[in-house]
Amino acid sequence: MRIAQVAPLFESVPPKFYGGTERIVSYLTEELVNQGHDVTLFASGDSNTNARLLSPIKNCIILNKSYIDSISAHILMLEMVLKEASSFDIIHFHINYLHFPISRRESYTHLTTLHGRLDLPQTFALFNEFYDMPVVSISNNQRKPFMQANWIDTVYHGIPPCLFKLQENPGNYLAFLGRISPEKRVDHAIEIAKKSGLPIKIAAKVDKADREYYDNLIKPMLNHTLVDFIGEIGEVEKSDFLGNALALIFPVDWPEPFGIVMIEAMACGTPVIAYPKGSVPEIIEHGVNGYLVNSIDEGVSAISNLSNLSRNRIREVFESRFTATRMCNDYIQVYCKLIEKSHIREVA
Repeated sequence: MRIAQVAPLFESVPPKFYGGTERIVSYLTEELVNQGHDVTLFASGDSNTNARLLSPIKNCIILNKSYIDSISAHILMLEMVLKEASSFDIIHFHINYLHFPISRRESYTHLTTLHGRLDLPQTFALFNEFYDMPVVSISNNQRKPFMQANWIDTVYHGIPPCLFKLQENPGNYLAFLGRISPEKRVDHAIEIAKKSGLPIKIAAKVDKADREYYDNLIKPMLNHTLVDFIGEIGEVEKSDFLGNALALIFPVDWPEPFGIVMIEAMACGTPVIAYPKGSVPEIIEHGVNGYLVNSIDEGVSAISNLSNLSRNRIREVFESRFTATRMCNDYIQVYCKLIEKSHIREVA
């Protein structure tokens, strides 16, 4: 198949540090190439891929301070896509709804994976208007605000198994990995650790938008003997960080669309203790690869039961459900379904 992958331009593909969407686009693109497909990746010029790379900008926006207007770069990329559209069997967009007005009027076969939250009031009218756009969800829960959308399938994220190694004998600390923001509830993770008497290592990014929240509420909590704030870490460091942890603490307080860090922990055999919000119950099976808890105290109780979980079994769950190969195969099925529908319309 001749496949186009259209990535956001904020981060490179794969990202240098934090960037969930760009990381998934990278895993999917490379697996498609490995399986013999002809893949073109539209992304920033500092991306690293075995696919054919087409770029409207030299460096990703986050590393280029001169890019105040991110929309202009994405419009340039969409023009590049349109010029090449006839050479693809399918175009797979990962840039949210930015291309919807164009794609509705063009004849190319396409789909969009929606990577973010959909429960924002300002998007209701938009998705009601573009009800015909073929979209893929990354969890079933993500669909709830717009059940009337043209959902083709749910495809859970997947990661290459070789990136993370099973650690059967972890260290003696809890882990928090991701981003410091109100909805991620690192404050609850810290309280769970303090009440359990265990150290917690926090590897997290602080976005500019969350700086005030971090300075006023979180930074004072870091001044504790059990808390070790590491800051943002890269891909190479994740395996040891997660694998040596007793558990990943994931007390999200929002409708999490997926949560890649959960399957990264599972790939290391590390159990996840999480609040059952958003996609979490679709990924974590209580008592198998982690525990679903509803409060700080329940989180503390779950830590005392970690010895009941098998780290080998957790890795097995990861390998059966959340690899990049499984994700890629699921998308290929979606591509084939859409291409077949397109051919039927052309014949009619």
